[in-house]
Amino acid sequence: MNPGEVVTSGSILLAALVAFAAGFVSFLSPCVLPLVPGYLSFVTGLSGAELAGETDASRATTGDDASRSSSAVAQAVASPARTRGRVILGSLLFVLGFTVVFVSYGVLFGALGSALLEYADPITRVLGVVVIALGLVFLGVLPGAQREWRMHHTPRIGLWGAPLLGVLFGIGWTPCIGPTLGAVQTLAFTEASAVRGAILSFVYCLGLGLPFILVGLLFRRALGAIGWVRQHSLLVMRLGGGLLVAIGLLLVTGLWDDLTVGLRSWSAGWGVPL
Repeated sequence: MNPGEVVTSGSILLAALVAFAAGFVSFLSPCVLPLVPGYLSFVTGLSGAELAGETDASRATTGDDASRSSSAVAQAVASPARTRGRVILGSLLFVLGFTVVFVSYGVLFGALGSALLEYADPITRVLGVVVIALGLVFLGVLPGAQREWRMHHTPRIGLWGAPLLGVLFGIGWTPCIGPTLGAVQTLAFTEASAVRGAILSFVYCLGLGLPFILVGLLFRRALGAIGWVRQHSLLVMRLGGGLLVAIGLLLVTGLWDDLTVGLRSWSAGWGVPL
C-alpha cells in the first residue's frame, strides 16, 4: 500500500473520525475538564487573571496621564501579545508531551495487530466486548469502576517544563481517560499497522489537545463554556459512553469491517497529491 492509500483508505478515515471524537470526549470528561485552568496556569507560569488579560500592566493604562510612565504604557500594550504567545507555546509543548506518550501506544498496538493478523478476527471481537465494557464504565453502569487514578498535586513549572508535564499527564491520566483511549487503541489494533496506529493516536491527541489551546486563547470566554459543560457532565458522559458501546457492538458483530470495506470502495477513486 502506497502512502496515499495509508491515509485515505476507508478504514483509517472512519477510525480517525472516531479517534478525534474520542479525544474531544476525553477533554470534556469530569476528570480532565475541571483541571484545564490549573494546567494552563502550570504550563504558562501565568495566573488566572493574567490568562484572562487582567494584568497589572494593562491596568497601568488607566489613571492620571501625568503619572503614567512611558514604560508602563508600553508594557500594557505589549502584555496581551506576550500572554498570548506564552499560552500558545506552553499549550503546544504540553500537548506535544502527551502526544508522544499516546502515539507510542498507537505504534505498539498497531504493530501488535500486524503481528497477530492471522488471529485478528477473534481478537477484534474480544476487544469489542472490552470496548463495550469501557463504554458502560463511562456511563457509570458498572459501580466502583470509575476511580480516578491520577496525580492530585502538580507544580507550577512554566514553559520549560510544559513537555514534561504533558508526558506526566499522558502517563498519569491514562487510567482516567482509559475508556476513550482504549477504544482508539482497539481501532489501532484492527488497522494492523504501526503507522496507522500512530495516525489514529495523533488524531486522538488533536481532539484532546486543540481544546486546551483554544481555552487558553479564549480563557475568559471559555470559563463560561467550561461551567456549562461541568453542569451537564452527565449528558457528556452518556454521549461518550454511548459512542463507545456503539463502537464495541460494531466490532463484535463484524459490522465495523463492513463499514470500512464500504468506505474503502467509496474512496478508491480519490487521488492524494504527494
